[in-house]
Amino acid sequence: MRKPLLIAVGILLNTSAALAQQPVQPLPKVGGCPLGYYSSGGYCVPSSGGNSRGAIEKSGTGCPLGFYSSGNYCLSSPSNEREAIQKSGKGCPLGWYSSGGYCVKSR
Repeated sequence: MRKPLLIAVGILLNTSAALAQQPVQPLPKVGGCPLGYYSSGGYCVPSSGGNSRGAIEKSGTGCPLGFYSSGNYCLSSPSNEREAIQKSGKGCPLGWYSSGGYCVKSR
């Protein structure tokens, strides 16, 4: 009885961690595309090799905690399991914390 329960808990933990990562999706093109993306029309599209990291457009000069700069974008670092959005106004939504010009999802 304990083994199925432990497996179910492990699956839930892995699923929630994966959902918390920055989404890997096309981004509006701002200058050159970030590492792991290619230009297609007015977008930067993740490469098909599966090596692309989640990215957001850079706001100001820095990137949020867990991200690094790649041109006009911030890419999620390999060990980062958090999602970030650009901050709108002075605060962040419930469950998110401020990191420079961004809001980062709490674990």
